[in-house]
Amino acid sequence: MNESTTPRRLPLVIAVTGHRNLCAEELPGLRRSVRDFLVDMRDRFPDRRLQLLTPLAEGADQLAADVALELELEVIAVLPMSASAYRDDFPSPDRLEAFDLKLARMHEVIELPPVQGHAADAHAEPGAERDAQYAQLGVFLAAHCHLLLAIWDGKPSDHVGGTADVVQFHHDSHMPGYTDSVFATQQMLIDDESDLVYHVVCSRDQDDGRPASGFEPLQTWWFSKDADAPRSRSMPPQHEAIFARSAEFSRDRMRHSALIEDAAHPLYTQAHAPDLPAHVADINDLFCTADVLAVHYQRKVLRTLRATHVLAFFMGLSFILYADVQTERAFMVVFLGLFMISAVFQAIAKRRQWHRKYLDYRALAEGLRVQFYWAVAGVCDENDSQFVHDNFLRTQEPEVGWIRNEMRVAGLRTDAARTSDERGLKFVLGEWIGDETGGQLAYFNRRTADRVRWNRLTEALGVISLLTSVALILLVVVIGDRLSDAWIGPLLAMMGALLLVYGIRQGYAYALAEKELIKQYRFMQRLFDNARVRLDAARTPLEQRQILRALGRAALDEHSEWLVMHRSRSVEQSDIWRMGS
Repeated sequence: MNESTTPRRLPLVIAVTGHRNLCAEELPGLRRSVRDFLVDMRDRFPDRRLQLLTPLAEGADQLAADVALELELEVIAVLPMSASAYRDDFPSPDRLEAFDLKLARMHEVIELPPVQGHAADAHAEPGAERDAQYAQLGVFLAAHCHLLLAIWDGKPSDHVGGTADVVQFHHDSHMPGYTDSVFATQQMLIDDESDLVYHVVCSRDQDDGRPASGFEPLQTWWFSKDADAPRSRSMPPQHEAIFARSAEFSRDRMRHSALIEDAAHPLYTQAHAPDLPAHVADINDLFCTADVLAVHYQRKVLRTLRATHVLAFFMGLSFILYADVQTERAFMVVFLGLFMISAVFQAIAKRRQWHRKYLDYRALAEGLRVQFYWAVAGVCDENDSQFVHDNFLRTQEPEVGWIRNEMRVAGLRTDAARTSDERGLKFVLGEWIGDETGGQLAYFNRRTADRVRWNRLTEALGVISLLTSVALILLVVVIGDRLSDAWIGPLLAMMGALLLVYGIRQGYAYALAEKELIKQYRFMQRLFDNARVRLDAARTPLEQRQILRALGRAALDEHSEWLVMHRSRSVEQSDIWRMGS
């Protein structure tokens, strides 16, 4: 990794939506409310760096941008169209000058492309096409932030893409008049970690401009889809837990920055960079972080597993010697001592959450891998209001939602500037799919072979221990009356030790889910094999992208299953006691 990709604090992204015609007498209070909110978020999560996404429209957008700049936060302008076309929304010279001055102070400017299916200049004049650009903007902001700041009167929108519509999309992944209603019904049934809105109540400078019934100007609420308490004065606990997990990931990124820089395996080299979209570097950077940290915690987990299983073997051996060779109290003291050492190892691993971090970071890395290759190849969802992160791990526990939250920010720039360059497509076919020498095909071939070898070793140990035990039992049965007690005990101890070795090895294989992984690797191997055949036979880039879309979805589903499987395979102290006994 070069100097520009050296790990730093990860962003906590807040997008703003709100009304343009705010009441002048409420402006000081609104500024205080926004400032208090941003300061609270900055102080509450010091391991993140706050970023504000704003369309820079008059009113709420510019107010929030001014406050964020005063606090020296990063402010990114996300415009619904090119800046030159957007300037038509500021008809008076004074307002246009104010917009230009603010635009010049932005840390970055992102211009959204025309809505899918619309001509490049379709939004030049007021009308349905221009309204669709604003609807697309609201969808984009809600889909790429961790938290939505809504300076809103609480009333329904009077046009497509208005503030209430953006809030609704943030909650339900559905915007009336813009998104597909069938898809929306599916999303409404699923828990969503990204549905959190900070609502600052405002009035509007117009007839009947008072806030909706039940609201007062300058009230503030946390607003979510929680069925029991959708509005609260403090951040809902489930969302605070999501932010805490993301902050933990950011801390690990900072703590292990040297390791990440030294051990990273980027998804592309500098030689490939000219052929790839510029902003895939963001996804690659986060992938390197997640990948290195996953390997780091995996090694800690494996060392703990190996140590506890070795200790379990000697615990069992102590028990066997006590029972079959000599009833010495010392053997039981050793047994208990080894168990205590094992319990300490387990307690440290559990306290530091190595197993959970390994699984979460690996799932994040694999999600980012798909996100990266889709971005490079120009693959997008059939529904233009959906992105690769939207359905990943949806059926898992809400606590893993932080993984989607990190993916949504990593894809901010690539989702705003989707590519159709065939050089990227060629790169993906070679680097992601690959063949027997590289890519995922080679990886799954190699991993399948490794797991099969270890599984055969386990089976061989089972056969050897079984045959040896049978032989020893036959020996005792046939000539046992001619053997002294000095021989019987050691023979039985030898049989028990062999069975113990097999039992420990089998327990270790179970903890690693070796048999299940063989099935999974073989499935993924077939998946990529079939994709390779179909991609080679495809006649157009569009057909190839459709195949890559299906492949990516299947890979994400499989990674989700992998996460579920391994979450249930952590070894507890009771398991060590059982194996050792």
